[in-house]
Amino acid sequence: MSEAGKTRVLIVDDHPIMRYGVAAIIQARTDMSVVAQTGTAAGAVELFREHTPDITLMDLRLPDMSGVEAIREIRRFAPQARIIVLTTYEGDEDIHQALAAGARGYLIKGMPHEALIDAIRKVQAGGRFLPAPVTRALASRLPDGELSSREREVLNLLVRGKSNREIAEALSIKEATVKSHVSVILMRLNVTDRTQAVITALQRGLAHL
Repeated sequence: MSEAGKTRVLIVDDHPIMRYGVAAIIQARTDMSVVAQTGTAAGAVELFREHTPDITLMDLRLPDMSGVEAIREIRRFAPQARIIVLTTYEGDEDIHQALAAGARGYLIKGMPHEALIDAIRKVQAGGRFLPAPVTRALASRLPDGELSSREREVLNLLVRGKSNREIAEALSIKEATVKSHVSVILMRLNVTDRTQAVITALQRGLAHL
């Protein structure tokens, strides 16, 4: 903490109104200040290098790359970075990926602004902030539900409505191989058909439209 004891915050969100609102909440506190704002992952990395904020608030959906990728990039050169995800995504996979990348807190947009302030203070103090809906989502993860990178590729194409033949062509693999991947995906997601797989994937954050 610096600037006369204030916690310095970097805000990363691609919606200007959202950034403005979050900044207003933080600036209203006597123990916090916003040092920079950006709407892209590349901007987040650049501004983190420039300002070395105490806390970074990171959205997951950004126009150039995902917030998870931005977290990984920042922590490559600043492993001590204290990053809190602030997003609309509530799926257990989104949460898992963000925490695995190094986020220390996870906030859902729409929570009371007191939760944002509480999260900043807890993470700045060296703790973690995972509200009840987030911990419940994590607890629902199936231990054997991990998908391989190829299975994720197949699932993403399923979500886009592609047939087995179209998936095979897109990934340059045999249609029989696609069928095998789909069977594994259904088993790992604990569903019985492709439609349920798509719904579950979107709910959990395994894929996004």
